[in-house]
Amino acid sequence: MRILILGGGEVGSTVAKDLATLPSNNVTVIDIAENALNALSDSLDIQTMIGNAASPSVLAEAGAADADLLLALTGNDETNLVACILAKQIFNIPSRIARIRHSDIVEYCLPDSDKNENKTALSLFYVNNSICPEQLITEQLIELFRYHTALQVLNFANNTVQMVVTRAQKGSELVGKMLGELQNTLPENISCRIFAVYRNDSLIIPSAQTKLIHGDEVCLIAPKLYIPAILKLFHSEEKVATRIMIAGGGNIGYRLAKQAEKEFSIKIVERNPHRADWLSENLATSLVLSGSATDEKLLGQEHVGEIDVFCALTNDDEDNIMSGLLAKNYGANRVMTIVNRPSYVDLLLGNTIDIVISPHLTTIGSILAHIRRGDIVAVYPLRRGEAEIIEAVIHGTRKTSKIVERPFEQIKWPHGCEVTAIVRDNQFIAAHDAQTELKEGDRVIFFVSRRQVVRELEKMLQVKPNFF
Repeated sequence: MRILILGGGEVGSTVAKDLATLPSNNVTVIDIAENALNALSDSLDIQTMIGNAASPSVLAEAGAADADLLLALTGNDETNLVACILAKQIFNIPSRIARIRHSDIVEYCLPDSDKNENKTALSLFYVNNSICPEQLITEQLIELFRYHTALQVLNFANNTVQMVVTRAQKGSELVGKMLGELQNTLPENISCRIFAVYRNDSLIIPSAQTKLIHGDEVCLIAPKLYIPAILKLFHSEEKVATRIMIAGGGNIGYRLAKQAEKEFSIKIVERNPHRADWLSENLATSLVLSGSATDEKLLGQEHVGEIDVFCALTNDDEDNIMSGLLAKNYGANRVMTIVNRPSYVDLLLGNTIDIVISPHLTTIGSILAHIRRGDIVAVYPLRRGEAEIIEAVIHGTRKTSKIVERPFEQIKWPHGCEVTAIVRDNQFIAAHDAQTELKEGDRVIFFVSRRQVVRELEKMLQVKPNFF
């Protein structure tokens, strides 16, 4: 497959690394930054080109006429959209995926569109699939607001199943017990599976004899309906967040406040006075404060120590980190920050700031779900991208698939790949054994602790060509 990647930044380079591992892929990256391209060409077997990704001549020279897939991943929406138009109208590239940072293009419905179609402005740019980091991050934060003790919340099987990462707390019901006792501890008819435990940053694939200790980072999966009851077992006191303070009223901050104010009491701090006025006019119940979230006096006056969640969402990593540290020092119960630089993410995890969100990792996971082979519907990075959670729909029969209608004992799953749950006919199946068989249409959620085996898993999920 010939693939053009526009943008060699953090997102583009990570996707290039993923795609370049498959020998059948011919990858070319276009960027205006020579240093970024040199770093990529030194480490990967790919082609690079310096130039404007929205230039027809640059695209032509990069081989757009023969490309099968265009990934427009620059940091500029206009460049990505123009590139998709050129890719369709001039070069007829079959598949075009664009990263769109401003959600208005994705959400604005065309006045003359059929009500049943809800065609948006994006359709004018010939984009097959769009990735909107703002929306992805907003959804992620809303879920974390709802589950006050969760470190990560991911949705699967059309939002009916959730994977949650939480930390086991001393004095809770499960700490000190073996996981074999979990089902006896859970309320009747509630099913759940703990598929991974991180202890002192080391991975444990748990068994029934694994005993949880204080501080364990527990990865579990269960029907969404049961998650609140399950989380209570890991914490001596399960608090409910009601008061949220958001630092930064930009695109993400505004979007988050707009959605969250329906459920929570919101204060939003914005440095730019004109933007603060705009926020006041466009938010219904949120209290808008004009000032800097790094201003200790302002934080003190607004009683940040009584806040349940402090969320730093400005465009400046340093401001986010400093305001988060100040809020925690003043007594804010929980602090979340957006941090773009990967080196900062590594430094902050496990320290004073409770949750560090990387927009790049969030975006990359969504992109990979569109380009992975097999019917993969969701990909989420875990542990700073070291591991992944993958949801796939199973297709085929015993004759056309390596895994369908065969007991698990006959399937040699890649080392580092665990089946965490199966969803069949909207029913969640947490327990599976050596005799469990997969069927056509099953949704399977995999935990992949070694990303190197993803390609092997993809091959197992594919059916023989004559199946379709």
